[in-house]
Amino acid sequence: QVQLVESGGGSVQAGGSLRLSCAASGYTYGTGCMGWFRQSPGKEREGVATMATDGGTTYLADSVKGRFTISQDNAKNTLYLQMNSLKPEDTAMYYCAAAVYHCYTARLQGSYFSYWGQGTQVTVSS
Repeated sequence: QVQLVESGGGSVQAGGSLRLSCAASGYTYGTGCMGWFRQSPGKEREGVATMATDGGTTYLADSVKGRFTISQDNAKNTLYLQMNSLKPEDTAMYYCAAAVYHCYTARLQGSYFSYWGQGTQVTVSS
């Protein structure tokens, strides 16, 4: 059974930084894709960043390029999202997700992701 547990959310002022972590268990797809999505009230879910589990391939939403970095520690089965220069519009619930597809297919499309965490709230104040 795949379990994804996010941590690291919180409240920060604009310009600040946060690092989200996603601890994965039971996910053994060496050629899969893991990533971060976010959703705020009244808005559709948005793909933020994804990374192939075999390393190398990453996708970032245009809105976070240059500010967010996705990385993984395979030894710890943990996915990270380093968020710098945070803006109020980054405020959302952030979800970790995993797909059986490679990121070449899944990219930032949530419909390809079968496994989801419970989410961690990020609030950025101006």
